[in-house]
Amino acid sequence: MAATGASALPPTSPPLTPVARAERFVWLTARVLEQHLFAHHFRGGSADAVETALDAYRNGDGGYGHGLDPDLRGPVSQPLHTARALRVLDAVGRCAGQRVERVCRYLTSVSTADGALPAVHPGQRGCPTAPFVPVVADPPSDLLATGPVVGLLHRNEVWHAWLFRATDFCWQAVESLEKSHPYEIEAAVAFLDAVPDRPRAEAAADRLGRLVRAQGLAVLDPERLDAYPLSPGYAPGEHHFPHDYARTPHSLARAWFTDDETARSLDHLAAQQGEDGGWPVRGRQWAPAPALEARAMVTIDALRTLGAYGRPVG
Repeated sequence: MAATGASALPPTSPPLTPVARAERFVWLTARVLEQHLFAHHFRGGSADAVETALDAYRNGDGGYGHGLDPDLRGPVSQPLHTARALRVLDAVGRCAGQRVERVCRYLTSVSTADGALPAVHPGQRGCPTAPFVPVVADPPSDLLATGPVVGLLHRNEVWHAWLFRATDFCWQAVESLEKSHPYEIEAAVAFLDAVPDRPRAEAAADRLGRLVRAQGLAVLDPERLDAYPLSPGYAPGEHHFPHDYARTPHSLARAWFTDDETARSLDHLAAQQGEDGGWPVRGRQWAPAPALEARAMVTIDALRTLGAYGRPVG
């Protein structure tokens, strides 16, 4: 006999977790590489699949190209593409062996006279490039390009002749910084978090932390964004927060911020997940495809940062 009176409410599904929401976004929008990276980090996917996808971007000179960094298009190898490749290999525990030996030979071939990397090698000329990335005939050495690469190689205990002069360059660049901007500070942290001389790294990080706070390079209160000026050339909304510098609680940059400042930063990061499951790109967006590709990358990074701090994401 049918029930009478008020009809029963339909069962409700529990809200999707941040990872589940992001998964749909990644499968709808991401490149194959980021799809496999997401699967590796959050769904038990294999490192082999990530390596295979990464191979599509590798060139015969040992470097990487083909838009691996979304802001540089075209097939030619570039330091920024190759740095991204090393981050991928590090993320899946494969930053070693002949593959990395070939990368180091490429880095040697494109280094400047002082043994470090330019942000963009002039071979990029003629390929589509973000308007805020200058391509010049004789580019200088750049901490932003060199620091993360040197840090990753040290972290994975890779020893190659290229590292000696590149490490010296990074020390000189980091220890002489008097005025900087967030991306350069992030590059310095990537170097300092892994370089073998830990007492020297700790001293340099302590000085950089004071610089970051004195120059207002980190938003300490996300409710008052207008109180923090953007660095010259940055896009509207391209602020940086404590979690951008200290991507894990083990980073030297974590000591720059109080527990409350770090908690507010992570709360803000978690709240930035969009209705489509992805996180926004804060940098300047100059073409549809690079912007979409970058969103998948920052989405994976956001989930990994939250997870590193013990925030529930799964």
